[in-house]
Amino acid sequence: MSIANGDALRVLVVDDSAMVRQVMQAILGTDRRIKVQAAADPLIAWAKMEKDPPDVVITDLEMPRMDGLTFIRRIMTEKPTPVVVCSGLAARGTDLALRALEEGAVEVITKPKVGVREFLHESAVTLLDAVWSASQAQLKPRPIAANPRLTADAVLPRCDTMQPEKSDSQSADVPIRVIAVGASTGGTEAIRVFLATLPTGCPPVVIVQHMPEVFTRAFAERLNRECGVEVAEASDGDRLRNGRVLIAPGNRHMLVNRKGGELVVQIIDGPLVSRHRPSVDVLFRSVAVSVGPRTVGVIMTGMGDDGAQGLCEMKMAGAFTIAQDEASCIVFGMPREAISRGAVDIVAPLERLASVALSLQNKYAGMKG
Repeated sequence: MSIANGDALRVLVVDDSAMVRQVMQAILGTDRRIKVQAAADPLIAWAKMEKDPPDVVITDLEMPRMDGLTFIRRIMTEKPTPVVVCSGLAARGTDLALRALEEGAVEVITKPKVGVREFLHESAVTLLDAVWSASQAQLKPRPIAANPRLTADAVLPRCDTMQPEKSDSQSADVPIRVIAVGASTGGTEAIRVFLATLPTGCPPVVIVQHMPEVFTRAFAERLNRECGVEVAEASDGDRLRNGRVLIAPGNRHMLVNRKGGELVVQIIDGPLVSRHRPSVDVLFRSVAVSVGPRTVGVIMTGMGDDGAQGLCEMKMAGAFTIAQDEASCIVFGMPREAISRGAVDIVAPLERLASVALSLQNKYAGMKG
């Protein structure tokens, strides 16, 4: 790009910290050639970009409603714009910094976890240089990956072609009920609301939230502090038990399998499924195979269609299925697709999802005695 005829360089700062936004605006404002806007999260930023496209975006990586890597990927695919990452999670040379650069960021500035205000003031020259250097980057639209879009078949067979493992006489009827949840954009807050209303003795909950690997552990730990149920990032072999919530680790698929008379999670690598790893489709299919009708599937806010096919398979296996309603979704894409495929029994607002899921579990228990 070129700044001509006295036009200002338009910079958009995206960070959920009001203090960071304020300090960055003050620093960038010292250069009269720069016009600064700010946004508290990527969805607000995207709305601003639609109305007034910036010349450079400065973004954190750990933010509500959409993580920074997904945000960068969307920018480069739909609105190619030079991006400078300023994050405490992405030290230069680390895996996360390299991933940000691979997604299209042109510069990474490491922000310390403490003393951020002082650091930004001390690094004012570095920040201004990074912005002006980024403004000269020559970017081209990134095509959507040409790799074939894989289904859950790439990880495990369809439930109608697979017989559940029977390792002993008890495994044919695992006496446990499960709630399986899938979410993407906007899901971090939706999941918090969902879990906050669950009783401590609720059936085990397994969750796929589309998130990079750096974030899922911190996300689980925060929920564990805030909710009455136990919440943890899942590890391979973790046992499902009442009152426990397991969240799939970022960049790994999570499956539910039988092991004797118990249910355990299996954490595996594998290709992207429905363009995601972890994939909701993979989790839902594994639950359909291993638990069948003793489950409730819940699909929440999110972009795309991951989880729609898996929810169909859960319903065909006898499970009850629920979708978050459009009014309470940040993005209605995933629930809409599941509804359109006939995969959903009940559509409910976010604040009622947990109570509906529990009532359906109780209904199953009553039916089966």
